[in-house]
Amino acid sequence: MNFLIAASASVGGYLLGSLSPARAVTALFGRGARVPRETIVGIEGTDRHITMRTVSATSVSRNVGPRFGFLTYVLDVLKVFVPVLVLKRLWPDGHYHLMAATTGVAGHIWPLYHRFRGGRGVSAIYGGVFAIDWIGVFINAFAGMILGFFVLRDVYLSYIAGLWILVPWLWWRTGDPWTGLYAAVVASLCVISSIPEAREYYRARREDPVWADPAQAWRLSAMGRGIIRAATRFGLVKPRPRGENGDATGGPPSRS
Repeated sequence: MNFLIAASASVGGYLLGSLSPARAVTALFGRGARVPRETIVGIEGTDRHITMRTVSATSVSRNVGPRFGFLTYVLDVLKVFVPVLVLKRLWPDGHYHLMAATTGVAGHIWPLYHRFRGGRGVSAIYGGVFAIDWIGVFINAFAGMILGFFVLRDVYLSYIAGLWILVPWLWWRTGDPWTGLYAAVVASLCVISSIPEAREYYRARREDPVWADPAQAWRLSAMGRGIIRAATRFGLVKPRPRGENGDATGGPPSRS
């Protein structure tokens, strides 16, 4: 292994991962909106809420609009996908792409340019995985959702289960234990970064039975709302009345 290439891949991956499409999209399309220090999310009809202290596609979706949240998600994926793919093509027998993929996630979560305040890492993780084994993104996201939603009935576990399923999946698909180790490291980074929201979520579950219903708790995120719409269409979830503003998620407004 070439030390210079390894160091360049690691540092370059972190610096690119530290870029914040959420801030750029908010500045360009937010019509004067500022990146919120906190985003308050809740379930309509309850007095519990979760304070999200992230700057991510989710916060853009809630404060600027779903289309711009999706744009942010795509850009978050690309900032890791592109360097990982390039390194994988240039040095297919090395592990430089795994270094860039790992540090790209770290940069997304703890960005150097923005006082180490970023997202929780899921989009960045899938950006790296898309370059390593693209089918794993869809297989594991779906498997994690099924396991968490229908078996464990826990929205937080639905959120992270697919990331942990990536560990044996990538090891099996590539035959490389280092790729499995990469998956374990980035999943751990995501779990560590999401501890504040996880604590609030489980506190809400204990105090309000509505939060224990994954069909309601999934509505807290844009991705979850999309899954719920699909599940409702196929009759897996009962439709829920919409609020006065047409937003089925409800909850307290966001604070800037």
